[in-house]
Amino acid sequence: MANIPGTVTDPSRVWGEDVEFKSGSDMIKGYLARPSQPEGGDPGIVVIHEAFGLVEHIRDIARRFAHIGYNALAPDLYTRAGSPDPNDMDSVFPVMFGLPDAQAVRDLEAAADHLRGLSGATGKVGVIGFCSGGRQTLLFACSSTKPDVAIDCWGGFIDRATPDAETTPSRPTPILNLIDRLHCPLFAVFGEEDQNPTIAHSDELRRRARQAGRDVTIKVYRNAGHAFLADYRPSYREGPAAELWQDIVAFFDKHLKS
Repeated sequence: MANIPGTVTDPSRVWGEDVEFKSGSDMIKGYLARPSQPEGGDPGIVVIHEAFGLVEHIRDIARRFAHIGYNALAPDLYTRAGSPDPNDMDSVFPVMFGLPDAQAVRDLEAAADHLRGLSGATGKVGVIGFCSGGRQTLLFACSSTKPDVAIDCWGGFIDRATPDAETTPSRPTPILNLIDRLHCPLFAVFGEEDQNPTIAHSDELRRRARQAGRDVTIKVYRNAGHAFLADYRPSYREGPAAELWQDIVAFFDKHLKS
């Protein structure tokens, strides 16, 4: 597909590999992308995958960040349960909804620590996630002091655990109820045509953030729905995706490179 924002135009500038890092007593799989010629101090970005798991698109997003001077680690949060079939939503939903929030936070903290431990790392770490990963980005930023900045891209189910339950054992607290605990600047991304999360969710997030005095930037992208940056899916929208990528880079640069 033409005109994909952030495309790695010079693959020689990026080095990537499958890795494992320790989270508690477990080894978590992931994909690490780094600039092949570090410039003397690179911030880190944790890239949280969609509901489908650590697919090639997420690896490519990590390489795009490496291409502009970041160490990017995409952890496989499904390491223990096993990845679902991306083409079978009946296999995706049980894995996505069954991933315990507390476990996800621990693994994301371990991913942030791994980035901080890399040679040449500056110590600053951001986090970005998409779809279920967007929700986990918001969860992480409200549950841990590890991230310095967070970007939540269309994180769904921020007001309830599942379509049928407000809470579950795996998701005991609606994420919106945690906004007063937000530990870092947040950029929340919504598409005006999205049904989960909706514009109403963006309004509620804005209201709660203001009430709690938290640093939250919210943007609703026109002519865009869910997953409009996912260039491998029919949901991709070239114009809004290009606009979003510029906003992502500017937000991370402001908080991680300045």
